[in-house]
Amino acid sequence: MKRRKFIKKSVVGGGLITLSAGSLWASVNLFGDRPVPRRILGRSGEEISAIGFGGIMLNNEPQETCNDMIARAFEAGIDYYDVAPTYGNAEELMGPALEPYRKRCFLSCKSAQRDREGVEREMQESFDKLRTDYFDLYQLHALTSIEDVERSFAPGGAMEAILRAREQGKVRLIGFSAHTEEAALLALEYFDFDTVMFPINFVCWHSGNFGPRVYEKAVERNLGIFVLKSLAERGLRSGEERLFSNVWYKPVLDNELFDQALAFSLSRKVTSVIPPGDMSLFLKALDRVHHFRPLTANQEDSLRQKALQIDPLFSREV
Repeated sequence: MKRRKFIKKSVVGGGLITLSAGSLWASVNLFGDRPVPRRILGRSGEEISAIGFGGIMLNNEPQETCNDMIARAFEAGIDYYDVAPTYGNAEELMGPALEPYRKRCFLSCKSAQRDREGVEREMQESFDKLRTDYFDLYQLHALTSIEDVERSFAPGGAMEAILRAREQGKVRLIGFSAHTEEAALLALEYFDFDTVMFPINFVCWHSGNFGPRVYEKAVERNLGIFVLKSLAERGLRSGEERLFSNVWYKPVLDNELFDQALAFSLSRKVTSVIPPGDMSLFLKALDRVHHFRPLTANQEDSLRQKALQIDPLFSREV
């Protein structure tokens, strides 16, 4: 088997490979003339790629590799890029890599700071590192508890900084990411956000009863929905090591289940799925999104039965 075909099979197949990032991109041609499908971003009316580029993939990669990754992703039709200060050195690597495409892409950043001064400081640092003077979307990052939400909306809280930045033209849209339904639903009561970033995952949905309430509220308000953890299978067990340095859970690797997990998310009224933070899984999602078909009722039921045999990464709070 020729080297190029072997590598392509490895990426699109099991996803477990040992090649460097640069070798992967240099050796694989998955896309040809097929641009990534696009979807409407809620009531904003904008269209962006149905697969997003998770900036955490860049963490600790050589700058040359990052330049190549983003150039190839953009060429393949990826115009949605997401990053955060908590993703190691991803921002400073993404800045020069994305600079040639900045005006033609949708750039999202976020802050886990809960006070106005903290967000102002982080936002300016992100502007500098990412070599931009505005964000298409800025989000409250990783809302987890009631306290997170209340602190963000209190006097002197994070939302004051984000709203001011929007008034100054530094932020276009405002959203949040969350990993609990409790925090997400409360945030939606506090403010009329443009977007929600949340796990829409087949195991969590069916086995953990986690996701439907946030999803339904977001659809009701016609918000843009960004999907986290679509391709997560389960959490790591005690003593189990990470398969990928920037992925803290066990991702779906089985080919059939990978397609089903991706289709589960894309079959809903979501805008874009962000694959796990490893390039081989990102490339696999890029390939498979071209084969997406909405799940039938029978396929949904079959996937639900599989999900009930797996411990969910997130469960509904009791």
